[in-house]
Amino acid sequence: MDTRVAVISIIVENPEAIVTLNDLLHEAGNYIIGRMGIPYREKGINIISIAIDAPQDMISSLSGKIGRLKGVSAKTAYSNIITKAEAQND
Repeated sequence: MDTRVAVISIIVENPEAIVTLNDLLHEAGNYIIGRMGIPYREKGINIISIAIDAPQDMISSLSGKIGRLKGVSAKTAYSNIITKAEAQND
């Protein structure tokens, strides 16, 4: 399975969406390289960046699910490097 590195930028304007957002990110936890969250209290929003190394369809699916949450917007930037995943020996 080929993987790509991407960054998902998320802006949360609806605090009620945070629990669902965290559930989605937890499900993708095996692929997440790192996460940075910045509460912007003056504006009442949260800004989150997710660095991820995963198959293209998984990244697209995650970003789409996040973007469909009410009061949440998401944009994804992809690297041009595609990595061939190593075969796993059981």
